[in-house]
Amino acid sequence: MFRIRRVYDDSIPIDRDAVSQVQAILRSQFASLPESEIRKLPQTLRNPLKFRFRSILFVADDSRARVKGFALLLHAPDLNFCFLDFISVDPGLRGGGIGGALYERVRDESRVLKAVGLFFESLPDEPGLCRDRALLKQNRARLRFYERYGARPIINTAYETPLKPGDDCPPHLVYDPLDSGEPLSADTLKKIVRAVLERKYGDKTPPGYIERVVDSVRDDPVRIREPRYHVKEPRAPRACRPSLDRAIGLVVNDRHEIHHVHERGYVEAPVRIGSILGGLEGLDFFVRREPRHFPETLIKKVHARDFVEYLKRVCSKVEEGRSIYPYVFPIRNAARRPKDLPVRAGYYCIDTFTPLNRNAYVAAKRSVDCALTAAEMLLQGYRISYALVRPPGHHAESRAFGGFCYFNSTAIAADYLSAQGRVAVIDIDYHHGNGSQEIFYDRSDVLTVSIHGSPDFAYPYFSGFRDERGSGSGLGYNVNYPLPEHFGGEEYRRVLSKALRRIQRFRPKFLVVALGLDTAKADPTGTWSLKEKDFEENGRMIGAMKIPTLIVHEGGYRARSLGSNARHFFLGLWESACFPEKR
Repeated sequence: MFRIRRVYDDSIPIDRDAVSQVQAILRSQFASLPESEIRKLPQTLRNPLKFRFRSILFVADDSRARVKGFALLLHAPDLNFCFLDFISVDPGLRGGGIGGALYERVRDESRVLKAVGLFFESLPDEPGLCRDRALLKQNRARLRFYERYGARPIINTAYETPLKPGDDCPPHLVYDPLDSGEPLSADTLKKIVRAVLERKYGDKTPPGYIERVVDSVRDDPVRIREPRYHVKEPRAPRACRPSLDRAIGLVVNDRHEIHHVHERGYVEAPVRIGSILGGLEGLDFFVRREPRHFPETLIKKVHARDFVEYLKRVCSKVEEGRSIYPYVFPIRNAARRPKDLPVRAGYYCIDTFTPLNRNAYVAAKRSVDCALTAAEMLLQGYRISYALVRPPGHHAESRAFGGFCYFNSTAIAADYLSAQGRVAVIDIDYHHGNGSQEIFYDRSDVLTVSIHGSPDFAYPYFSGFRDERGSGSGLGYNVNYPLPEHFGGEEYRRVLSKALRRIQRFRPKFLVVALGLDTAKADPTGTWSLKEKDFEENGRMIGAMKIPTLIVHEGGYRARSLGSNARHFFLGLWESACFPEKR
């Protein structure tokens, strides 16, 4: 088994290892390739246009991240063509479909880029150009493979002219029209040939060589060789499951039922999950994964041990069907905790409407597992993952619950990812993420940004002010955008744009989005008026960051519009993040 995924750079361990494995394959299978060319691969991925091509690397790897094959595609945005620089499969695995899957992925990418065509070099299959019989046999097999897709050598040019007199096996320039049916003009080909020769071989070509080859292009439209191996129609592109870089990982809390008393204002209801899943139905870019269990120690890295143990213990003792609501809050003598567990709720809680019941700990722990599973998917090569959870988490502080939140799944996942590099957390819930702010307030490796209703009128009332900027080493790494009571989509996007620019300056390896849909018009807990189109545009703006992104669900309580707003957000996010070069 194998999967095809894009490796954007070498910033995370799984991608760094993949790049290293690709370099090893280049050394073993392309002996004539200079070591300097192999060593610069990571740099070409990090600095796309430094070498006058955008380098796009695809790998075929297995569940253990062992690379079985790869393809390196070069895109020239100025001339809008693609050049397949390398495609290689482990010799022991040829014939297993890996080469075909890689080439189809390359063709798919080229179509998304709206390239005029896909070009590449292939050694000749004609005895007059290749004297080595064994090599000639390999060349014929290779060109037979490409011909199945409609890719054939361009003829009637001097492209096959050896760089040095007497050199054997000068390559054909092969052209794949990508099923467009559009003819290729001589003028376009001249520009492409010049670009390929100058950018790839400029320092190796003798004087006048490039001009001679370019001037030899005279057929208009350009002619490609008649089919030699396949008399039937070219192979139709196959429909395939989206690769990791074009899929969104989805992890859903399946243990989220929490008994509650509606009269106490508990609008965070179980129907929220079903409403959102209904809205996402039919979007085939989601790849669902079951949440896996993570140790409680990861929670205790973010939350105080006594707080975690209290929640676990008290929830196990609450009678089935009963809910306990805090009603006494020890603002004095806080060091002396009440002995009675229900009374002690106020010691750890910030409000009177977040209940403790038999399933609260189970549901909250499962939300954490979902968020960590989704975070892990980023480390496995996904560009986007979504933890659809309830209860939410962003109001939970290091030693306090409230706002329907028990454990801060967003903060726990961000802390987990921070072991691999800088993390930016952007909270786009209507309410300030006081918990995430408090947890990371003195840290500089995690930037926390929140766009929310001003605490002058919005929960949690006591935090989210503009002058709360962090402390100690974290000073300047907490940014709040408190907004007026009445706010529309266009105004919101202006603030979001400012927030995203601040994140760009931070240069994080990962982006964690605390997604609240309670910014929507008519949400029972908010006062703003964002509509479907606004959520889609917000998603598009976030996706354009092109950063591996974890979405953790937070608020949103109007069941009627939840699904539709979520659908539009992810449509915008997916199109922008997974098709970043699409015009």
